Amino acid sequence: MRVAASMEKVHYVLHAPQGDTYADLLFTMIERGRKRPPVTYTTFQARDLGTDTAALFRSSVIAAYERFEPDLLLVGASCTAELIQDDPGGMAEAIGLPIPVVALELPSYQRKEHWGASETFLAIVRRMCTATRPAERTPGPPRANLLGATALGFRHRDDVAEVTSLLAQLGISINVAAPLGASPADIARLGEADFNIVLYPETGEETARWLEKKYGQPAVRTIPIGVGATCDFLAEVAALSGVDASAVLAERDSNLPWWSHSVDSTYLTGKRVFVFGDATHAIAAARVARDELGFEVAGLGCYNREFARELRAAAALYGVEPLITDDHLEVEARIAELQPELVLGTQMERHIAKRLGIPCAVISSPAHVQDFPARHSPQMGFEGANVLFDDWVHPLAMGLEEHLLAMFRDDFEFRDDAGASHLGPASFAPQREDTPAPDNRWTQEAEAELRKIPFFVRGKARRNTEAFALAEGRSAIDLATLYDAKAYHGR
Repeated sequence: MRVAASMEKVHYVLHAPQGDTYADLLFTMIERGRKRPPVTYTTFQARDLGTDTAALFRSSVIAAYERFEPDLLLVGASCTAELIQDDPGGMAEAIGLPIPVVALELPSYQRKEHWGASETFLAIVRRMCTATRPAERTPGPPRANLLGATALGFRHRDDVAEVTSLLAQLGISINVAAPLGASPADIARLGEADFNIVLYPETGEETARWLEKKYGQPAVRTIPIGVGATCDFLAEVAALSGVDASAVLAERDSNLPWWSHSVDSTYLTGKRVFVFGDATHAIAAARVARDELGFEVAGLGCYNREFARELRAAAALYGVEPLITDDHLEVEARIAELQPELVLGTQMERHIAKRLGIPCAVISSPAHVQDFPARHSPQMGFEGANVLFDDWVHPLAMGLEEHLLAMFRDDFEFRDDAGASHLGPASFAPQREDTPAPDNRWTQEAEAELRKIPFFVRGKARRNTEAFALAEGRSAIDLATLYDAKAYHGR
């Protein structure tokens, strides 16, 4: 459905029971698309199982074709409808529609969403790219295909616009960007490009390999997330297309390198970060975090097992144990164990970090509505590097902010229990006590001292102190234990 919703003049007929038709909300409420996804549901009910659900599917296909007049029709079954084995592909072919019909056989119970999107995109390309590549190239600037961007992708629309702009500075034109924004006729023209650019391997890699085999098109596989990777990307594109990238590389129009070396930002050096998401964004984010922002990568993982090899290789570069899982409880356990100072992850990691009191920035789908901003907000290219700096650094307390927190922590307007000072004394909330440990080991003096620690690191200070007391065999946590723990963990 992500691929169908990405494209033009494509319609998807999904054989699904009542209750499997919620997916529209993902596009209209989360991504806030201007139109509903091009999907027709058969919507059979329990009482239909005793009759002919195949006839219901056939009538839905004919009605969808007559109403929407697509140039290509996708047909498939939801995970529940797979169990009744109605063969949507065979039935759709038997109808004899005058347009290409692509039957999708995606084992919903065995494979995950990214794999399904990749297989769908590849099936469309194989069906539409039937012509051979022209023997002589049409004169003009180098042409590239951009592969992999889809609806509901994390900042995919903005990334395509940013990469298109970068390539234009090199004098390279875009032949086709697909599947996002492409029509079946555009897909048929993929073979006219000089080379392919795989922006998102999760959905574009298999298609790039097929195009390379059929048309001999080489592919650029460097993902331009971060200043360093963007420079590597431009150099690879220049070498493949024979253009001069020196002027664009010299300009490097990004604030990230200077801002990350500024006096205030150097306070962030050595901050421990845990990175998790799809493999493409997680691996790229880890490189930016260490090499461009000075963070220490404390953990690295992804949820798509198809890219386990690439993730393990990246984890080895940072000396961390890779985490490859789609179980959010395993991810939560690893974050709780590592106690990083920043989490870069998906919407799920945002919830986990919030429960654990750790700052978090979203870097990958699945994402929620706030991660589909109205403004231009790419992750790729030099402008994308600026967005990364803002999104990742702002959840953390900067150097000057930390200094002011320490300087004014005892001020009557700056206490945790103080309300907004411009609203007057009436806005002051009752003083909030931190929840003591269940065994009440903390003395009153130690609790009072703990409350002087800024709220965003207080939870970590409490956990570190309790772990230190347990290791030292101290039954009560008093001021001495608190200071000893601070000295121990500050070494």
